[in-house]
Amino acid sequence: MIPLLMNPILLALILFVLVALWNSFHVLREYERAIIFRFGRVARSILNLGGDGNGPGLVLLIPFVDKMVTVDLRIVTMDVPTQDVITKDNVPVKVNAVVYFRVLNPEDAIIKIADFYMATSQIAQTTLRSTVGQHELDDLLSNRDKINQQLQKIIDEQTDSWGIKVTAVEVKDVEIPQGMQRAMARQAEAERERRAKIIAAEGEFQASEKLTEAARVISAHPEAIQLRYLQTLLEISTEGKTTIVFPIPIDLLSHFAKKS
Repeated sequence: MIPLLMNPILLALILFVLVALWNSFHVLREYERAIIFRFGRVARSILNLGGDGNGPGLVLLIPFVDKMVTVDLRIVTMDVPTQDVITKDNVPVKVNAVVYFRVLNPEDAIIKIADFYMATSQIAQTTLRSTVGQHELDDLLSNRDKINQQLQKIIDEQTDSWGIKVTAVEVKDVEIPQGMQRAMARQAEAERERRAKIIAAEGEFQASEKLTEAARVISAHPEAIQLRYLQTLLEISTEGKTTIVFPIPIDLLSHFAKKS
């Protein structure tokens, strides 16, 4: 037995067999799935210990015959690079976004597309440019949720045949030129001034209505104006030591004139 082990050719052969057997065993995690190619074709039946089909667990491959490709089923977060877009009202903006997607069909994701991650990224970029270009700037800033849903629907329809499910698309940032930012600031300031003037005018209108109603009451009751005069004198007398010339209405002295 020892002389046989001392044979370098036999020893190399034994080591080769052990390495081949060691590489035949693979462990798949819970979130991983395997696509096995046997002589270039997808193997529909493989030895999967502790799992279901090509699912998680211990997978035994035939050395030099099977080739395994693993696919991650977790949700992938992909940043969409900043895109230069011209909005519908001819405003140049820079927009970036983030896409959340996951692999639903691992076999389609590997066989039908060479690189599903790169393909999804390219589809997201082109869809972002075309979709944002169909909206005006005000719509892009105020109705972002609507645009996000539209992007998610379009990208998901295009990647569905690849076994990819796009769960969400979010527009992260919209960069506006400095000149447009200053114009929007002036517009917002003018809008605030307009609202302030409208509120002030409404206050004057309501005050005039109250004054008109008060004048109507006083004209119906002349004694009310006399009481108002006396009340005003009382308020002024408590403010400080000043000399005030206050006109006394003739109606207030008419009662005394009649008696004299």
